[in-house]
Amino acid sequence: MALTLSAHIATGQIRYSVPEEMTVGSFVGNIGTDLGLDPKRLVSGKARVFTAGGSEYVGLNREKGDLIVKQRIDREQLCGDLSACSISFNVILENPIELYRVNVDILDINDNSPVFPKGEIQLEISEGSPPGARFSLESAIDPDVGINTLQKYTLHPTDHFNLNIQSRTDGSKNVEMVLQTALDREKKTNHYLTLTAVDGGKPQRSGTVKIHVLVLDANDNVPVFSQSTYKTSVIENAAKGTLVTTVSATDADESSHNIQYYFEHPSASVKALFTIDSESGEVRLAGEIDYEKYKQFKIKVTAKDHGGLTDSSEILIDVIDVNDNTPKITIMSFSGALPEDAGLGTVVAIINVQDLDSGDNGRVTCSVDRTLPFKIESSLTNDYSLVTDSTLDREQTQEYNITITAVDGGSPSLSTKEVLTLKISDVNDHAPQFEQQIYTAFVFENNSPSSSIISVKAEDADWGPNARVSYFINDGDLNGHPLTSYVSINSDSGVIYAVKSFDFEQLKSFKIQVKAQDGGSPPLSSNTTLNIFIQDQNDNAPQILYPVQTSSSVVAEMVPRSADVGYLVTKVVAVDVDSGQNAWLSYKLQKATDRALFEVGAQNGEIRTVRQVTDKDAVKHRLTVVVEDNGQPSRSATVIVNVAVADSFPEVISELTNFNHDTTYSDNLTFYLILALVVVSVLFIFSLIAIISVKIYRWRQNRLFYKSAPNLPVIPYYPPVYADGTLQRVYNYEMCGTTDSRMSDIKFVRPYSQNTLVNVSRAGTVQREKKEQEEDADLSLEINTAH
Repeated sequence: MALTLSAHIATGQIRYSVPEEMTVGSFVGNIGTDLGLDPKRLVSGKARVFTAGGSEYVGLNREKGDLIVKQRIDREQLCGDLSACSISFNVILENPIELYRVNVDILDINDNSPVFPKGEIQLEISEGSPPGARFSLESAIDPDVGINTLQKYTLHPTDHFNLNIQSRTDGSKNVEMVLQTALDREKKTNHYLTLTAVDGGKPQRSGTVKIHVLVLDANDNVPVFSQSTYKTSVIENAAKGTLVTTVSATDADESSHNIQYYFEHPSASVKALFTIDSESGEVRLAGEIDYEKYKQFKIKVTAKDHGGLTDSSEILIDVIDVNDNTPKITIMSFSGALPEDAGLGTVVAIINVQDLDSGDNGRVTCSVDRTLPFKIESSLTNDYSLVTDSTLDREQTQEYNITITAVDGGSPSLSTKEVLTLKISDVNDHAPQFEQQIYTAFVFENNSPSSSIISVKAEDADWGPNARVSYFINDGDLNGHPLTSYVSINSDSGVIYAVKSFDFEQLKSFKIQVKAQDGGSPPLSSNTTLNIFIQDQNDNAPQILYPVQTSSSVVAEMVPRSADVGYLVTKVVAVDVDSGQNAWLSYKLQKATDRALFEVGAQNGEIRTVRQVTDKDAVKHRLTVVVEDNGQPSRSATVIVNVAVADSFPEVISELTNFNHDTTYSDNLTFYLILALVVVSVLFIFSLIAIISVKIYRWRQNRLFYKSAPNLPVIPYYPPVYADGTLQRVYNYEMCGTTDSRMSDIKFVRPYSQNTLVNVSRAGTVQREKKEQEEDADLSLEINTAH
């Protein structure tokens, strides 16, 4: 057994010997044991037998690894008279591909007996034939070889004849019957003999033929061939009727022209392909010769004169091969698909190429297109491997049409082509690639949560699941919070959404890393950077920094009466936390006590005098300044600036009280109005409920009184402390109100028996209270109540 291993394909040869005619199912050998293969490998590799000729004599039991006889093997049918006979086939395993050549020698058994072509041989011998005359006999045929083939002949009886056996160069035997004693026709006209052919097998087999000798009148000379062996050749596919050779024999008798020629014991193929002219001895083609079937013919020819004397010779015809057979390509194994990461030398297919011609005509060369990343390597005789010769890339070429060309060495040469379609299967060798290395997105603040910000896109050059891209946000923190609390991403589409509403004043920009990951195993990924910028919106009104507005005190700016035109009274300072044009502020004077006296700088907020201050100008001035930004829509803030025109500080102090009073009154008026409305509404509801309750109560009391009145006496009743239902004392109340509720007063008057008056005042002096009471006398209200 010979075994050769390579990095990508295992090849080897093993030889077995079996006798012919074994019963179907007989054991030939175990390739698992002999080649060291695990039985599981035979099953997983789908081990099978491939025979180039098509006839499968030996099969494989994949589970056990046994080679068994699949059909009857007849050595004589397979190999004819060749002593060495064998059959060969390949055992192929896949994943990975392994190829083993198996040769099985077919051993001959003695299953054939020698057979004579005829059941009886008739000879005509002249009584004048001298002792020693030789008469050729047709040989027996034994298709067995070696010791099992024909070994000897015996003749019985031997009173007139004995045998002369001559061995030819090819191992066959030429049988002649030699006359020992002269024949006498007058004594005995017919002689009957038995010729027996015996082989050397165990047990021996034999065959017999009857020989009938007819004694004729004297014929002194025997025909003699000009050559003991005629050698010639003929080209295959020669036309019918082509002259192959001419045999000739001479006879010393006068009737030598009466010699006849014929084939001795011709086989079926000789009868079908050759003819001999009995008169001239010309041998011609009678059919088409195919070198691939018959490479040589051995034909025994006999010359016989009119007296019955014969001579024999042999014709050796060599068939000359012609390149008339194209190579035959058989695909023994082909995967059909190959991963793109297959290494150099990976076996794609195993090919068997046969050319039935011989010599250079049968010498075949296989090749593929050199532009393809494949090449052909010879592994065993007539077997070739198609292997990778360079790296593969499915993204560049997804499919190859590989043309295998087999060319023989004939002249002219013949060729055959076989096309294999090989698909390159995808391997996850490409990571997803983003369209941009850095993405930039802008989003307005105060956005609604779940609104989309931007869409990122990554492409994967692979195919199928290896190209299915999913998107993720890499872990990270921003201001102590995970990035996923700010944005989210759709894993399928790559659309990025806002999770919360952004505030430009708190967060102006941030950066995230987005990962694109494919669906391969193991998965590949790549990252991109996304810069998100928050864009400002005009969502903040300007804030007044100066003058400071408080409810508890009033700040007033003092302008001397001697101030010139353009005198700087004060400056309104405001800021806007927005940015850009949303933070550009402008100032304007909305209301003023005297618009002709003051103006506000539109850009700087400075309040200046427009004209010279005069004595006629009021001391107290109230300016309302509006600060407005440049946003769309714009936002504004209002500030009240109190200005006192005075030359001395005491004058300013006296006016501050009124400033404070006015400001407090204006600020609280709305609150008090609302509160009063609520109180009145509540009192009205309760009053309504009380009235309804009293009405119901009185109605029920009346009903009870009318029902019980007839049974009750009329008895007048007076409370013990009152006389005739009158009050002991009279009380007098007065309430005075003015148009200004701040100055309202209430007086509680004691009974008329007392002269003391209690006054309560919330603001002002007693003199002012009396004056206001007198002015509002028409609003007095007196309520007398008797207890």
